Amino acid sequence: MSITLTTKQKQYLKSLAHHLNPVVMLGGNGLTEGVLAEIENALNHHELIKVKIAGADREVKQLIIDAIVRETKAVSVQTIGHVLVLYRQSEDKKIHLPKATKAI
Repeated sequence: MSITLTTKQKQYLKSLAHHLNPVVMLGGNGLTEGVLAEIENALNHHELIKVKIAGADREVKQLIIDAIVRETKAVSVQTIGHVLVLYRQSEDKKIHLPKATKAI
């Protein structure tokens, strides 16, 4: 149940994420079950989080990002350097996205 964000919604989430610090950091052990569990908890609690992926080359980093998005069913909002911004709406709906406008 992956949602698709419009450009306007992504811009809104980027503005909210700008001041955030990474809440999960991947170290030398890479993407483990414990790291995925932490990402899940953070998404359930905050909806919008930053994840720092340290020390990986571009191809490996993209594979890690794809795995995180697939396993958590979150949306990748943006990647800047080694920092990934993720969004997944929780049951509480803490973040209210702008409405998706239809093209005429």
